[in-house]
Amino acid sequence: MPERIRYTWGQSALGEFIVAASERGVVAFEFADRRETALEALRPRLPEAFLEQDDEGLSALAARLQALIDRPDDAHDVAIDPRGDDYQKTVWSLLRQIPAGETTTYGALAARLGTRDARDVTAAIAANAIAVLIPCHRVVKKNGGLSGYRWGAKRKRALLERERRAACFQLA
Repeated sequence: MPERIRYTWGQSALGEFIVAASERGVVAFEFADRRETALEALRPRLPEAFLEQDDEGLSALAARLQALIDRPDDAHDVAIDPRGDDYQKTVWSLLRQIPAGETTTYGALAARLGTRDARDVTAAIAANAIAVLIPCHRVVKKNGGLSGYRWGAKRKRALLERERRAACFQLA
């Protein structure tokens, strides 16, 4: 029997998003400039799953994620179920250890994994399908500049700015 993955759409200050969840947690949370494209991108990542739209059943989760767009530093209570290989999951776990309002570099993450080659780290980050909750937006270039972000540099900049503002309020 195929796994049941439910999904719904949400609207945030940074645009529309899709969220998909298993019984264990969020498997995908992606900004969606076009619904059809977002849904079609989800299908090959979950080839054995039965995808079912469940707007009512996921309304509270969508509302929680909408709020996280404005406060991306407050994602501790949302269960996730990331789908990837062991290496990707290790990288994603490291991303979750980066404090809100702070950044790290691809090279620093590679060094933590015992290598100087950041290409595998970059590939693992690019494969992340869970925005904000697995905070790949907190990874920047060695010189501190923004690098690629699956959902656009404008969104990456906005998420980082929101986290930094929240961190400043917490210090005050």
